Amino acid sequence: MPFQIPSDLHPDLMRVSFLLGHWQGNGHGDYPTIDAFQFGQEAAFTHDGRPFLHYFSRTWLIDADGNEVRPLALETGFVRPQPEGGIELVLAHPTGFVEIYYGKVDGAKIELATDAVARTETAKEYVGGHRLYGLVEGDLLWTFDMAAVGQQIQPHIWARLQRSE
Repeated sequence: MPFQIPSDLHPDLMRVSFLLGHWQGNGHGDYPTIDAFQFGQEAAFTHDGRPFLHYFSRTWLIDADGNEVRPLALETGFVRPQPEGGIELVLAHPTGFVEIYYGKVDGAKIELATDAVARTETAKEYVGGHRLYGLVEGDLLWTFDMAAVGQQIQPHIWARLQRSE
């Protein structure tokens, strides 16, 4: 069944409505300080009629056969469209940091960069990120570049997700 925009969607959310729904798929990760890995992911973008989307994602490590090995990351936050194609993303992570991103929406593509990262004293060093989301052939593709643990910003994780609802 093709995706339909909900009738109660706030007008400010129309340009990010392609994100709405539940998504599942697999991705890959790499970084100079860790071994390359594959992961599974579930993500959801929901709304309650107000001018923001609620976002939740969970990932898990998978082995070469696609079996779940152990949980990886959780993140939750809010997608906040702004006038003239601007967008804000506020994220919180159970590993002890929060992020504020600013960016632009261009058709079915969103590009964001961190403006601020705050960490608890027990969180690992993470200083900035860049995210790209896009709807490609009906799938949600995304990438996350990261600057952390003394490394310059560079590719870290990327995935392709299919809408499951």
